[in-house]
Amino acid sequence: MWSVFRLRDVIGDGDRTAETSELEKFLAGLAEADVVVRGLYDVSGLRADADVMVWWHAATSDELQDAYNALRRTAFGRRLDPVWSQLALHRPAEFNKSHVPAFLADEEARAYVCVYPFVRSYEWYLLEDGERRRMLAEHGMMARDFADVRANTVASFALGDYEWLLAFEADELHRIVDLMRHLRGSDARRHVREELPFYTGRRLSAGELVALLP
Repeated sequence: MWSVFRLRDVIGDGDRTAETSELEKFLAGLAEADVVVRGLYDVSGLRADADVMVWWHAATSDELQDAYNALRRTAFGRRLDPVWSQLALHRPAEFNKSHVPAFLADEEARAYVCVYPFVRSYEWYLLEDGERRRMLAEHGMMARDFADVRANTVASFALGDYEWLLAFEADELHRIVDLMRHLRGSDARRHVREELPFYTGRRLSAGELVALLP
Protein backbone atom coordinates (compact mmCIF):
# COMPACT_ATOMS: atom_id res chain seq x y z
CA MET A 1 0.00 0.00 0.00
CA TRP A 2 1.12 3.53 -0.77
CA SER A 3 -0.24 6.33 1.40
CA VAL A 4 0.35 10.00 0.64
CA PHE A 5 -0.13 12.85 3.09
CA ARG A 6 0.03 16.62 3.25
CA LEU A 7 1.64 18.35 6.23
CA ARG A 8 -1.25 20.38 7.63
CA ASP A 9 0.36 21.64 10.85
CA VAL A 10 3.99 22.66 10.47
CA ILE A 11 6.38 21.36 13.10
CA GLY A 12 8.10 24.72 13.49
CA ASP A 13 9.60 25.04 16.96
CA GLY A 14 7.95 21.82 18.10
CA ASP A 15 9.89 19.02 19.74
CA ARG A 16 11.26 17.27 16.67
CA THR A 17 13.35 14.93 18.81
CA ALA A 18 10.29 13.64 20.67
CA GLU A 19 8.26 13.23 17.49
CA THR A 20 11.13 11.41 15.80
CA SER A 21 11.52 9.08 18.78
CA GLU A 22 7.81 8.26 18.80
CA LEU A 23 7.79 7.70 15.03
CA GLU A 24 10.82 5.42 15.19
CA LYS A 25 9.23 3.43 18.03
CA PHE A 26 6.04 3.14 15.99
CA LEU A 27 7.96 1.84 12.95
CA ALA A 28 9.86 -0.67 15.10
CA GLY A 29 6.56 -1.94 16.45
CA LEU A 30 5.25 -2.45 12.94
CA ALA A 31 8.33 -4.49 12.06
CA GLU A 32 7.75 -6.73 15.07
CA ALA A 33 4.17 -7.26 13.84
CA ASP A 34 5.43 -8.19 10.35
CA VAL A 35 4.22 -4.98 8.74
CA VAL A 36 7.10 -3.87 6.54
CA VAL A 37 7.66 -0.19 5.85
CA ARG A 38 9.73 -0.23 2.68
CA GLY A 39 10.21 3.48 2.86
CA LEU A 40 9.22 6.92 4.01
CA TYR A 41 9.49 9.34 1.11
CA ASP A 42 9.77 13.09 0.83
CA VAL A 43 7.50 14.10 -2.05
CA SER A 44 7.40 17.80 -1.13
CA GLY A 45 8.06 20.22 -3.97
CA LEU A 46 7.52 17.61 -6.66
CA ARG A 47 3.84 18.19 -6.08
CA ALA A 48 2.13 21.14 -4.42
CA ASP A 49 -0.49 18.99 -2.69
CA ALA A 50 1.65 16.43 -0.85
CA ASP A 51 4.67 16.13 1.42
CA VAL A 52 5.05 12.55 2.68
CA MET A 53 4.51 9.09 1.21
CA VAL A 54 4.63 5.78 3.07
CA TRP A 55 5.18 2.49 1.25
CA TRP A 56 4.22 -0.44 3.43
CA HIS A 57 3.24 -4.06 2.91
CA ALA A 58 1.94 -6.95 4.98
CA ALA A 59 0.24 -10.32 4.67
CA THR A 60 -3.27 -8.87 4.94
CA SER A 61 -5.11 -5.66 4.14
CA ASP A 62 -6.41 -5.57 7.72
CA GLU A 63 -2.87 -5.19 9.04
CA LEU A 64 -2.20 -2.30 6.68
CA GLN A 65 -5.41 -0.50 7.59
CA ASP A 66 -4.57 -0.89 11.28
CA ALA A 67 -1.06 0.47 10.67
CA TYR A 68 -2.45 3.40 8.69
CA ASN A 69 -4.73 4.44 11.53
CA ALA A 70 -2.05 3.86 14.14
CA LEU A 71 0.30 6.20 12.27
CA ARG A 72 -2.37 8.89 12.30
CA ARG A 73 -2.60 8.59 16.09
CA THR A 74 1.08 9.51 16.57
CA ALA A 75 2.06 13.14 17.18
CA PHE A 76 3.61 13.30 13.72
CA GLY A 77 0.66 11.57 12.12
CA ARG A 78 -1.78 14.02 13.66
CA ARG A 79 -0.07 16.76 11.67
CA LEU A 80 -0.89 15.01 8.40
CA ASP A 81 -3.94 15.14 6.16
CA PRO A 82 -4.55 12.19 3.82
CA VAL A 83 -4.12 13.02 0.13
CA TRP A 84 -4.14 9.64 -1.62
CA SER A 85 -3.86 6.00 -0.58
CA GLN A 86 -4.11 2.83 -2.62
CA LEU A 87 -3.88 -0.83 -1.73
CA ALA A 88 -2.73 -3.51 -4.17
CA LEU A 89 -1.64 -7.13 -4.04
CA HIS A 90 0.73 -9.35 -5.92
CA ARG A 91 -0.71 -11.55 -8.61
CA PRO A 92 1.18 -13.35 -11.42
CA ALA A 93 2.14 -10.90 -14.16
CA GLU A 94 0.37 -11.11 -17.50
CA PHE A 95 2.17 -13.76 -19.61
CA ASN A 96 5.25 -13.68 -17.35
CA LYS A 97 4.45 -15.79 -14.33
CA SER A 98 8.07 -15.71 -13.16
CA HIS A 99 8.11 -11.94 -12.62
CA VAL A 100 8.20 -11.01 -8.94
CA PRO A 101 8.08 -7.38 -7.78
CA ALA A 102 11.40 -6.16 -6.40
CA PHE A 103 9.97 -5.59 -2.93
CA LEU A 104 8.92 -9.27 -2.70
CA ALA A 105 12.22 -10.53 -4.10
CA ASP A 106 14.07 -9.19 -1.04
CA GLU A 107 15.78 -6.49 -3.08
CA GLU A 108 16.93 -3.48 -1.12
CA ALA A 109 14.86 -0.33 -1.45
CA ARG A 110 16.44 2.29 -3.70
CA ALA A 111 17.00 5.98 -3.07
CA TYR A 112 14.07 7.18 -5.21
CA VAL A 113 10.64 5.90 -6.10
CA CYS A 114 7.98 6.84 -8.63
CA VAL A 115 4.51 5.45 -7.92
CA TYR A 116 1.52 5.66 -10.22
CA PRO A 117 -1.67 3.74 -11.04
CA PHE A 118 -2.86 2.76 -14.46
CA VAL A 119 -5.95 1.43 -16.17
CA ARG A 120 -5.84 -0.53 -19.43
CA SER A 121 -8.01 0.26 -22.42
CA TYR A 122 -11.38 -1.47 -22.69
CA GLU A 123 -10.04 -3.36 -25.71
CA TRP A 124 -6.92 -4.69 -23.99
CA TYR A 125 -8.51 -7.65 -22.24
CA LEU A 126 -10.43 -8.60 -25.38
CA LEU A 127 -7.34 -8.84 -27.58
CA GLU A 128 -5.99 -12.22 -28.61
CA ASP A 129 -3.51 -13.58 -26.08
CA GLY A 130 -0.78 -13.65 -28.70
CA GLU A 131 -1.17 -9.96 -29.47
CA ARG A 132 -1.06 -8.96 -25.82
CA ARG A 133 1.93 -11.22 -25.26
CA ARG A 134 3.76 -9.62 -28.19
CA MET A 135 3.20 -6.09 -26.90
CA LEU A 136 4.24 -6.93 -23.36
CA ALA A 137 7.36 -8.71 -24.62
CA GLU A 138 8.27 -5.61 -26.64
CA HIS A 139 7.65 -3.46 -23.58
CA GLY A 140 9.99 -5.63 -21.52
CA MET A 141 12.70 -5.61 -24.18
CA MET A 142 12.59 -1.83 -24.35
CA ALA A 143 13.40 -1.70 -20.63
CA ARG A 144 16.41 -4.03 -20.81
CA ASP A 145 18.93 -1.14 -20.80
CA PHE A 146 17.48 0.09 -17.52
CA ALA A 147 18.26 -2.88 -15.29
CA ASP A 148 19.11 -0.49 -12.46
CA VAL A 149 15.49 0.68 -12.37
CA ARG A 150 13.56 -1.91 -10.40
CA ALA A 151 9.89 -2.50 -11.17
CA ASN A 152 7.05 -3.36 -8.82
CA THR A 153 3.75 -4.05 -10.58
CA VAL A 154 0.82 -5.13 -8.42
CA ALA A 155 -2.89 -5.62 -9.01
CA SER A 156 -5.50 -3.28 -7.58
CA PHE A 157 -8.72 -4.44 -9.28
CA ALA A 158 -11.69 -3.68 -6.97
CA LEU A 159 -9.40 -2.16 -4.34
CA GLY A 160 -9.82 1.38 -5.60
CA ASP A 161 -10.24 3.25 -8.88
CA TYR A 162 -7.43 1.48 -10.75
CA GLU A 163 -6.42 -1.87 -12.20
CA TRP A 164 -2.69 -1.82 -11.52
CA LEU A 165 -0.14 0.08 -9.46
CA LEU A 166 3.45 0.44 -10.52
CA ALA A 167 6.42 1.61 -8.47
CA PHE A 168 9.77 2.20 -10.14
CA GLU A 169 12.78 2.35 -7.81
CA ALA A 170 16.26 3.61 -8.67
CA ASP A 171 19.29 5.14 -7.00
CA GLU A 172 19.35 7.94 -9.57
CA LEU A 173 16.14 9.83 -10.23
CA HIS A 174 16.98 10.66 -13.83
CA ARG A 175 17.06 6.96 -14.67
CA ILE A 176 13.35 6.70 -13.85
CA VAL A 177 12.66 9.77 -15.99
CA ASP A 178 14.61 8.33 -18.93
CA LEU A 179 12.92 4.93 -18.67
CA MET A 180 9.44 6.41 -18.51
CA ARG A 181 10.11 8.57 -21.54
CA HIS A 182 11.59 5.65 -23.49
CA LEU A 183 8.62 3.38 -22.79
CA ARG A 184 6.24 5.93 -24.28
CA GLY A 185 7.24 4.46 -27.64
CA SER A 186 5.89 0.96 -26.97
CA ASP A 187 2.79 -0.49 -28.65
CA ALA A 188 1.31 -1.32 -25.24
CA ARG A 189 1.16 2.42 -24.58
CA ARG A 190 -1.85 2.60 -26.92
CA HIS A 191 -3.80 0.59 -24.38
CA VAL A 192 -3.41 2.82 -21.33
CA ARG A 193 -6.39 5.08 -20.69
CA GLU A 194 -5.50 6.38 -17.24
CA GLU A 195 -2.22 6.72 -15.31
CA LEU A 196 -2.63 9.54 -12.82
CA PRO A 197 -1.60 10.63 -10.23
CA PHE A 198 2.19 10.31 -10.07
CA TYR A 199 3.98 10.50 -6.73
CA THR A 200 7.77 10.65 -6.81
CA GLY A 201 10.21 11.23 -3.98
CA ARG A 202 13.40 10.43 -2.15
CA ARG A 203 13.64 7.82 0.59
CA LEU A 204 14.51 9.18 4.04
CA SER A 205 14.79 7.88 7.57
CA ALA A 206 12.20 8.95 10.11
CA GLY A 207 14.67 11.38 11.66
CA GLU A 208 15.64 12.89 8.33
CA LEU A 209 12.02 13.35 7.34
CA VAL A 210 10.95 15.03 10.59
CA ALA A 211 14.03 17.27 10.54
CA LEU A 212 13.43 18.31 6.94
CA LEU A 213 9.78 19.33 7.03
CA PRO A 214 8.84 22.90 7.97
